[in-house]
Amino acid sequence: MSDLISDTAPRTSAVAMQAKEMLHGLESELVQLLQTLVRTNSVAIPPNGAETAAQRVLLQFLQTYDVEAEVYEIDFLKQSAHPYVRSERNYSGRQNLIARLPGRGKGRSLMLSGHIDTVPAGHNKWDEDPWSGSIHGDRLYGRGSYDMKGGVVAACGVVAALQRAGMKLDGDLFFESVVDEEWGGGGGTLAARLRGHVADACVIPEPTDLAIFRASRGGYVVDIEVKAGDAQNYFSKEEVVSPAIPMGRLLQWVDNLSNKRKRIATGEAYQGFADPAPVQVLALEANSFDLEVPLSTPLSARARLYFQFLPHEDVTAVVHEIKESFQSFCNSDPFFSAYPATWNALFDPGLQGHEVPLDHDWIQTLSTNATRVMEQPAVVTAAEYPCDAFLNERYFGMTTLIFGPRGAGAHNANEYVEISSVMTTAKVLLCAALEWCGGV
Repeated sequence: MSDLISDTAPRTSAVAMQAKEMLHGLESELVQLLQTLVRTNSVAIPPNGAETAAQRVLLQFLQTYDVEAEVYEIDFLKQSAHPYVRSERNYSGRQNLIARLPGRGKGRSLMLSGHIDTVPAGHNKWDEDPWSGSIHGDRLYGRGSYDMKGGVVAACGVVAALQRAGMKLDGDLFFESVVDEEWGGGGGTLAARLRGHVADACVIPEPTDLAIFRASRGGYVVDIEVKAGDAQNYFSKEEVVSPAIPMGRLLQWVDNLSNKRKRIATGEAYQGFADPAPVQVLALEANSFDLEVPLSTPLSARARLYFQFLPHEDVTAVVHEIKESFQSFCNSDPFFSAYPATWNALFDPGLQGHEVPLDHDWIQTLSTNATRVMEQPAVVTAAEYPCDAFLNERYFGMTTLIFGPRGAGAHNANEYVEISSVMTTAKVLLCAALEWCGGV
C-alpha cells in the first residue's frame, strides 16, 4: 500500500472549493437520483439482464441538464470476434448509456465509467426491502447502493455540475453507464470500447472506501459437480454410495491449492496483502435441509470455486495448471476415478488483472485532487476484486483507475452506501477532471 501526499497550496484549496460550490446545489437531486436508481431493479442474472429501466432514469436526469446523452443497444457484440464476447450471454434489448461534454479540442480526454447492473437481492434476510432506498443517517440502503449505483451517481453528478455551470473543458469528458459487469461479463464495457467510446484515461467509481485502486485482480469461477449412487438402492443391502464424504477430500485439494497460491510472488501493487490471490469456496451443495426433501443420501454434490489472479499472471496458463492439478487429484482418488467430476466454468476466458505504474500522470492527478478534497493523504493501493478495468487497459490502451464511495454489504444483505462519501467521490472526480481535461 502506498500513500501519495500532495500539496495544500492556496491554488489547491481553490480548486477543491470550486468543485464543492459547483456540486453544492446538486446534492439533494443526486441523493434523490440514487434513491430512484436503487428502487429501479436492474438485476442481471446470466444470460440475461434487466438494466434498461435504470439507464432510462439516468438518461432523463441528464436531459434535464441538457447534457448530450444517449442509450444504445449492445447486441452488435454478437458479430464481434473479440475473445471477451460471451457467446452464452444474451445482449438483446440491453442498453448502455453514454454522455459527452465536448471540449475545446486541445486537452486530454477522460472517461467516467460505471456499471448499472446489480446482483440479485439473495436469500439472506434484509432488515428492510432490498429496493427501499431508505435513508438512516448518512446511510442509503438497498441492493446496488454500494455496488455501484452510488459511484454511478457521483460520476453523473460531475457532468451535470459542469454543464449547469456552463464550463467548457479543453478536453472531452465522457460519462458512461454500462451493463453486464457482474457475473464476470464485461459485455457492456466491451461494447462501449468497440463502438468507439475511448479516452486518454478512465476512472471507474466502484466502491473503494475512498482509496484509489491502481490495480485489480483477475478472476475465474467454476462449478465442479459429481453424480453418484442409485436412487433405487437407498433401502437395500447394497452399499449406499454418497458423494458427500468424497467432497470433503475435494475441499482439502482446494485448501492445499489456496495455501500454495498465498506464497506466489505478489508484484508491487499487492505487496502486504495477506491473501494476494485467493481461492474461495463460494457454494457447497449436496442434499438440502428443507423438510420437503426426504431423508436420503445425496445422489450428487457440487462446489462453486472462485480463483483470483494477480495482474502479472497469465490467467489462461494458470487456469490450465489448476485444471491439471484437479485432474491429478481425481485420478488419484478412488471415488472420483469411479465417478468423474465435471468442470463447468461460469465464464470463459477468465478475467485478467490490470496494473497502472505508480508514477503515471493519471495517478498523480487523481491522488493529488483526492488529497485536496479530503484534506488528508490519498491512499493508493490495489483492488480486492476483479472488474472490467482490464478490458480498457489491456485491449484499448485506456489507463484506468478505480475510486469510489464508502459503504458495506456488497453482494450481501443490508447493503448500504454512505451519502457523504458519494458527494466526496463526486468532488474528487470533478477536481481531477478540471485538471486532467484542462479547466483550471
